[in-house]
Amino acid sequence: MGALIPAFSLSRPVRLLVFAVVFVCLFIWWPYPGSYGLFYSESDLKGQHTILKYVDPLIGTVNGGMAKACADTNSRAENAAGWSPSLGNFPLFVHPGCINDDYLECKYTTEQRSLLRVNDSVVARPGYFSVDLTNTVRAEMTASEHTALYRFNFSPDETVSYADAVNHDTIDAVSSPLILIDLTDIAQSRTSGGIQVYESGRVIGDGTFRPSFGQGNYKAFFCADFRGATIRKSGVFEGENPREDQKHLSEFVRGIHNPTGAAGAWLHFERPKNNQILARVGLSFVSVDKACQNAENEIPKFDFKGTVRAAQSAWSEKLSVVELDTTGVSEEMKTTFWSGLYRSLLSPQNYTGENPLWESSEPYFDSFYCIWDSFRAQHPLLTIVDPEAQTQMVRALLDIYRFVGKLPDCRMSFCKGFSQGGSNADIVIADAYLKNITNGVDWKTAYEAVVSDAEVAPQHFGVEGRGNLESWFGLGYIAQDHMDKVSTGPHSRSVSRTVEYAYDDFCIAEMAQGLGHNEDFVKYMQRSANWQNLWNPDQQDVIQDKNSKEVERTGFTGFLMPKLMNGSFTYQNTRICSPNTEQHLCYFDTAQATYEGSSWLYSFFAPQDMATLIKLMGGREAFVGRLEYYHSGNIVYMGNEQAFLTVFQFHYAGRPGLSSRTTRSYIPSQFNATINGIPGNDDCAMGAFSALAMMGFFPVAGQDVYLLIPPFFPEVRLKSRGAKPAVIRKVARDDKELADGIYIQSATLDGKPYTKNWISHEFFYHGGVLELTVGSKEGDWGTKEEDVPPSHPATPKTAAPTRTLQS
Repeated sequence: MGALIPAFSLSRPVRLLVFAVVFVCLFIWWPYPGSYGLFYSESDLKGQHTILKYVDPLIGTVNGGMAKACADTNSRAENAAGWSPSLGNFPLFVHPGCINDDYLECKYTTEQRSLLRVNDSVVARPGYFSVDLTNTVRAEMTASEHTALYRFNFSPDETVSYADAVNHDTIDAVSSPLILIDLTDIAQSRTSGGIQVYESGRVIGDGTFRPSFGQGNYKAFFCADFRGATIRKSGVFEGENPREDQKHLSEFVRGIHNPTGAAGAWLHFERPKNNQILARVGLSFVSVDKACQNAENEIPKFDFKGTVRAAQSAWSEKLSVVELDTTGVSEEMKTTFWSGLYRSLLSPQNYTGENPLWESSEPYFDSFYCIWDSFRAQHPLLTIVDPEAQTQMVRALLDIYRFVGKLPDCRMSFCKGFSQGGSNADIVIADAYLKNITNGVDWKTAYEAVVSDAEVAPQHFGVEGRGNLESWFGLGYIAQDHMDKVSTGPHSRSVSRTVEYAYDDFCIAEMAQGLGHNEDFVKYMQRSANWQNLWNPDQQDVIQDKNSKEVERTGFTGFLMPKLMNGSFTYQNTRICSPNTEQHLCYFDTAQATYEGSSWLYSFFAPQDMATLIKLMGGREAFVGRLEYYHSGNIVYMGNEQAFLTVFQFHYAGRPGLSSRTTRSYIPSQFNATINGIPGNDDCAMGAFSALAMMGFFPVAGQDVYLLIPPFFPEVRLKSRGAKPAVIRKVARDDKELADGIYIQSATLDGKPYTKNWISHEFFYHGGVLELTVGSKEGDWGTKEEDVPPSHPATPKTAAPTRTLQS
């Protein structure tokens, strides 16, 4: 079960220096039962493997393994994950030789050894990555579940000559490779570590590092072996100071002679007889011994081609749960779909057996990075295409609750990640409950966990649970001026946290009803309406010209606004945090009332009660006009996952055709098969959005509702847990109408008329045939009141609070 992250850092135009030629990413990937990494063989794909040729890892960019080999760059934009490099532990770097055949003449730090890559040399396939470097080395890489395998190809000439990209000198070197293994990760977060070189050439080491988007630290271990050439000399280095007489390094610090703390091991090889050296790097979060065991068990014979081939069939099987009729569909659209589905299977990773924190018989998944992003599309997609994996993830979340005390909203590298809004694991768990994800799930513990989020303040709501619960319980909203005296965390995002807490409570209410907790059901349904307490019916939307300061009123009135403890509203520009108005102000350290989005965006988020929201916005026609304006007025940013559902919310006003039209305004304009074909940081969510939309449905996460549009293909066939597949088929009066028709005219389900513009999970669970007759003009299908998705109206506990809370 293997994976490789195919150099997301090299997916931009060629303008970068290769920093560390290749490194073990230890990045995010999940090999749940029966899955392997996304791998191509180097031969032509045939038969069932044909779909793999449509997976392009360079679209923005493996299914869940722990080891990921990739190439590093020195560009923050290319390396960043949430603007902080994630993992990237134990980099390898390869010199083809040294000046005067002297290892002392080679460069050791990333600042001095950086290289350019050869233009257009990158080859990226699922499970395979290669790049040619200007120092004449070609680096190839693949991986198994816990082990990376590199193949370095060298010039057959006795000497090599290349340009030094840092000092712009010409380097003439004898062909005798020097390979470095760094202890410094790409984020330079290492706080301690050690490395040792054995006479056999085996190199072992460990390091303690910081997570990229969370608190605490984690420890990782590696075990590296080499084949293909005789080792001449070896040792360790600190900064630009290699030593042959020292084989072990344990304590080293940054200082005047080594400001970056660069340190590691080096091995100087004889010229390889077949011009190749293989490097196998086993990984573990438990111990060096476990890292060596992983490597020896998974890739015992250093078989590069075999490692690639072994994963190809497994990945084909993983993706083959979806079958498409692609008649008349462009190659670009096929690539967009399969690559999106592929990316939706990247994370979380299955680290079962590698958890150093507690002993448990339950699965352990890591890199929930973050659930705030993934609950909206990715987890509902997994419920359909890989329910076994989704079941294990839910069980893993509950095991984290058992041992940590709270469900995570974000978790990576065994550390608590930063929360971005609500307690969104509640939604993932409720969604699984509603959709019969039951195998081995302890629903008593599950309910206890979500109620803990709703009722018990954590020590630090910046990494788990919810904050400002006193305000939430007493006022029915998060007051902008309320300071939490019980829990620490960011006292901002009062609007976005209010609407997210309300939806979290709605999802808990659904579970309470199903599990027979009737009093809880009433309580949480009431709280689910708390978003209404921040609705300011008088708030107008205005556009202010930056130069003239003139104000234009757009005519839209009524928005969610921050509110004080005394019940009075305060003002936040309705457009701030949108692409046209200071978007940068609402990211992680924001002081604004909304997070990664404007009041325009969050004012649409009431999926539990869209009927009330539509009424507040002036009725169906006014709601549709506002939503159309939102998607055409440069207010929406599809790179933020909160925007996904707004594409389909026309359904609630009886205009499913507009949802279809809006979807096609983003696919392929923003979701496509180019290197810029993802509008934002993926988090597996961007891929899930495009895959779901192109199959013709989109989930309302936390509800048994899927909103229907015509698929981008004549037929989509999904394997179900029943005896028959779930088939979505388009039909039309002629081929042109079939190709151009984006509006559903009528529908049948298993041969019977079907008028609802949404469908339940039963269709995907048991299977069936949904046949959609499409046309080029919007019809009246799905427009009646009885055909729109359900709403669940409730009255908030305190609609207009005026009292001040006492601490």
